[in-house]
Amino acid sequence: MKIAIFIDGGYLDKILKNNSIRIDYCKLSEELSMGKTILRTYYYNCLPYQGSPPTDEEKSRFSGAQRFHRALERLPRYQVRTGKLAKRGDQYEQKGIDTLISIDLVNLSASGKISDAVLVAGDSDFNPAVRIAKEHGVNVFLCHSVNRNEYHDSLWEICDERIPIGRDFLEKIKK
Repeated sequence: MKIAIFIDGGYLDKILKNNSIRIDYCKLSEELSMGKTILRTYYYNCLPYQGSPPTDEEKSRFSGAQRFHRALERLPRYQVRTGKLAKRGDQYEQKGIDTLISIDLVNLSASGKISDAVLVAGDSDFNPAVRIAKEHGVNVFLCHSVNRNEYHDSLWEICDERIPIGRDFLEKIKK
């Protein structure tokens, strides 16, 4: 059977920023596939905020993110899905990402297209989707930060196996 990889881009970005490292996304998928055939790697994120009218800095950040998403979509078996960015006070919050990941995980599990799933995330909002995937016989691996405060214990507990993203893991996939 096949494996699908679900990457919460905002979560992964935070880990990479904290470790000051750039990675090769093909190597990431290969490492996470554990030698299984990859159905697809799904990458979920939001494009950066742009005001109306956008500043030069906002335009630059936005076009850079678009180029990055296009580059990912050119990789074998990669698909990019975007949510919306909402402004909450002085902070920006991703909207729709968790829902998109959960829907894809449940659909692929229920349709029998995958036997294994890797979830690169840390949010307990995924618990119901993981539970349903497991009910359909899918083994769910959680790929998470080594920092305990960057993932929810309940998500860690509900997944079948765990893959910590530590320095050794990052060294294998760096650019």
